[in-house]
Amino acid sequence: MPQAEQIKTKTKTPEQALAALMRLCSRAERSSGDARRLMARWGVPAAEREGVLDKLIEMRFIDDSRYAAAYVRDRSRFGGWGTYKIRAGLKEKGVAQEIIDEALAQITEEGSEEQLRSQIERKAPKVKAENDYELKTKLIRFALSRGFEYDTVLAVVEQYMKER
Repeated sequence: MPQAEQIKTKTKTPEQALAALMRLCSRAERSSGDARRLMARWGVPAAEREGVLDKLIEMRFIDDSRYAAAYVRDRSRFGGWGTYKIRAGLKEKGVAQEIIDEALAQITEEGSEEQLRSQIERKAPKVKAENDYELKTKLIRFALSRGFEYDTVLAVVEQYMKER
């Protein structure tokens, strides 16, 4: 049996990485963590990655606060995510804690509850449950998996169960 060939990734110089990241960032928002991961994958020397990143930030191709604001807006409005899940996603992208807190301040508690309520109302008829207790626990589990806070989830699910 022939040995499996190792996948060779083309290494890029810092100048090539800068040009490639400029193209990528002009198409879609990227975080500084995304840029660091890409440069590491491309084999850009560690000592030169921060210099490339500094140039991208200076030229406003990368702005973590702008990225975080867009991420929060998209994930809460279109993805139906709660604050816990959004926070975890931003941390994974390498965004600083202060910037995450600032971006999450956009989400209002009333808007979050209303969004959760509409998700619960859409989900509940599809849930197979033998009794109210099972339905309630499945709805709570669903809402928690979407990243909403436990107190909010409990209040919204209990209100739904009373109204139905």
